[in-house]
Amino acid sequence: MISPDATAQIPDEIHHAHFIGIGGSGMSGIASMFQQRGVTVSGSDRSANDYTDRLAAAGATVSIGHDAANLADTVDTVVVTSALWPDNPELVLARERGLNILHRSQALVWLTRGSRVIAVAGAHGKTTSTGMIASSLLELGADPSFVNGGVIRALGTNEHLGADREFAVEADESDGSFLFYDTAIALITNVDNDHLDHYGTEEAFEAAFIRFADRASEVVIVSGDDPLAVEITGKLAHPNVVRFGEAEGNHVRVSNIAPAGAGVAFDLTANGQTVSASLAVPGRHNALNAAGAVAVLLHLGYGLAEAAASLGAFGGTKRRFDLQGEVDGVRVYDDYAHHPAEVEAALSAARTVVGEGRIIAVHQPHLFSRTQAMSDVFAGVYERLADHTIVLDVDGAREDPVPGVTGALVSEAFTDPDLVEYQPEWAGAAEAVARVARPGDFVITLGCGNVNRIVPQLLEALRERG
Repeated sequence: MISPDATAQIPDEIHHAHFIGIGGSGMSGIASMFQQRGVTVSGSDRSANDYTDRLAAAGATVSIGHDAANLADTVDTVVVTSALWPDNPELVLARERGLNILHRSQALVWLTRGSRVIAVAGAHGKTTSTGMIASSLLELGADPSFVNGGVIRALGTNEHLGADREFAVEADESDGSFLFYDTAIALITNVDNDHLDHYGTEEAFEAAFIRFADRASEVVIVSGDDPLAVEITGKLAHPNVVRFGEAEGNHVRVSNIAPAGAGVAFDLTANGQTVSASLAVPGRHNALNAAGAVAVLLHLGYGLAEAAASLGAFGGTKRRFDLQGEVDGVRVYDDYAHHPAEVEAALSAARTVVGEGRIIAVHQPHLFSRTQAMSDVFAGVYERLADHTIVLDVDGAREDPVPGVTGALVSEAFTDPDLVEYQPEWAGAAEAVARVARPGDFVITLGCGNVNRIVPQLLEALRERG
């Protein structure tokens, strides 16, 4: 894993950018926007996917596998992510050549120069909130730019280069890179001390959020419900702070949250006015995300009623409670949730729409360090909210394996062993789903690694069991 270099100089002009990890959801969006700006784009990734296919079709040179030979002589700038290993051969060669090496967030800074940046930060809800802001603005007739961490279903893309000054970005706090943006409007969905591997202490983590908020040139919009967000709000020096949430006293208040078909309905109150609103996606957490997005729209000058109505254009983002298919009455969903709070939100949302059916969760633990530290917390959430849980092995991502740390740590932390099974092999997990699921049930894969790639196996196992 590499850390963003805050001292790196962002060049005025970029002619040929090479993206190491070009197939990632965020990286691919940035690469696409570079193409639209007239920059020659190349890149590499471990495997092909829809993002790499689209970029290649648009003219990018995409290599599968990392190799120094992928770095053309014409490259002047290399874009990297924090998940990259320092000994990546393309990165090593780029350093030897003395090329510009930018973190993905710094590449976004280059794209957003001169824009009115709306930066969305927080432990959970960033992708959904950014998607809501982007789709609502387009629905309202605006033409913003945006780069999101997931594809917005209604738009079929995770990026757009618009004609207006507004530019919405999903700002990542995990490595401190959210401090790079020239932010005008800062939206903080919540705060959760989940990245101490980078910050070292809770105090340093919270100080970064305070700095992020106080740097916003126009307004800070922050959760008035989340305990750590509330604590940080009290330490801000910013003169213009807007709070949103369910609590009394919030400037934009959400209330009367209730399931509505496959989505959620609620009331929004601001400036003495109350209107009804609804979303096509379920869950209390999405109603709260909507309140934050509406607070942004109000600051941009839209009325409460039109802002609330525009939420109807948002149909969710891919890998967020994303329906993948249905076999014999069993629906299979995929969700990016990889932290206990996110898992709780996803499963709680599923519970509101599953009816008489059961929830069968397929959990892929992410990171050895997180699994080691939070296995009992994950187990508690799954045991409370899912009817049956299948635990896969750990997706280590950027971390080296830790002896003794496997998915079994989660399954062994269940108090009732009948509610869980550890299936380190995907074939075994698919067989387990086929054995347990029955018509009316929801099967949900959860994790930010590659767990979504098990979905075809799950669907096939469900078909074959008959």
